[in-house]
Amino acid sequence: MHLAHVLGTVVATIKDPGLVGRALLLVQPLSPDREAVGRPLVAVDSVGAGIGEDVFFVRGREAALPFLPVSVPTDAAITGICDHWTTGDRSPLERRRAAVSTGARKGGR
Repeated sequence: MHLAHVLGTVVATIKDPGLVGRALLLVQPLSPDREAVGRPLVAVDSVGAGIGEDVFFVRGREAALPFLPVSVPTDAAITGICDHWTTGDRSPLERRRAAVSTGARKGGR
């Protein structure tokens, strides 16, 4: 599973029948420290996520599993909404706030 932030929606008026009625969301993959990783991608939503939420998603063949027995042609599916996460002893937000308050910058300067 991977972490991501939902940036927006994708509208497709013509699509495969397996995608009809399913939300397509534009997501930005994230590192555990909430930094953007790679390029945004389109994922099929299986949980009702919304713009601005942090989610976790799966890629590859497993992305179609949440929709069984319907055949959904996807290689990325949102499978959960994150309320929060931590790495080590602090959440990414707490580490960012600490870095700002001490004047630390990205790259350790």
